[in-house]
Amino acid sequence: MHYVEHGSGTPVLAVHGWMPDHRLMTGCLEPVFARRPGFRRIYPDLPGMGESPAGSARGSDDLVAALEDLVDDLIGDEPFLLVGESYGGYLARGLVRARPAQVAGLALVCPVGRPVPVLERDVPDHEVLRADPELLESLDPAEAAEYGDIAVVQSAETLARFRADVAPGLAVADRSALQRMLAGWTLSVDPESGPEYRKPALIVCGRQDSATGFAEPYGLLGHYPRASYAVLDRAGHNLQFEQSVLFEALVEEWLDRVVEGSGAVR
Repeated sequence: MHYVEHGSGTPVLAVHGWMPDHRLMTGCLEPVFARRPGFRRIYPDLPGMGESPAGSARGSDDLVAALEDLVDDLIGDEPFLLVGESYGGYLARGLVRARPAQVAGLALVCPVGRPVPVLERDVPDHEVLRADPELLESLDPAEAAEYGDIAVVQSAETLARFRADVAPGLAVADRSALQRMLAGWTLSVDPESGPEYRKPALIVCGRQDSATGFAEPYGLLGHYPRASYAVLDRAGHNLQFEQSVLFEALVEEWLDRVVEGSGAVR
């Protein structure tokens, strides 16, 4: 599995969502860790995405297994922090289910609640709260659709972040392999079927997120009694750069709680 690594110290494994690659996570987390030394950030490309070949992977069970192999290879039995975005949040919960003692803290960004198709989820309709028609008209139709179909805040700044963090992964994803994996999209073991995860957690959602919403992730709180749950207005599925100041503040506060609650984490 291809990965990018930065820094040294306590490991942080950051798992991107469906179709983008590791740049989704480096774009939003590296500004935080630039202010927080002492963390070794590991950003993998999931199989079939980025530079990681799909191989024989046929669904989410195989992707969690691949993440476990990566942990064994790069982290061993050392405690680590785990961040998952969207579908990556679903896989992260599966990894916590497999290794609850080793994961010292969990952060979920716009996470999938129920592992069902978008049309079956409890999500709001797409709504643009800050429109920039001239910006959209300046784009070619394909980019305008990719960016505009999910943007809640249309601006030169969010377009630049979309181009840097999201679009590169979309361009190289192995879509035929991902189509094959859809049949095995649901994990065979419910991530929340085990004991409660009683370490510091963060669940942050966009109020206007038309992909994963905010209602279904709220239902996860019973399993994560140390979770802060935040719903940010003027934010969709690109919450991390539509509300970057609040997002980074919430991640920093989560890191404070993890460090405070664990002697193994600096």
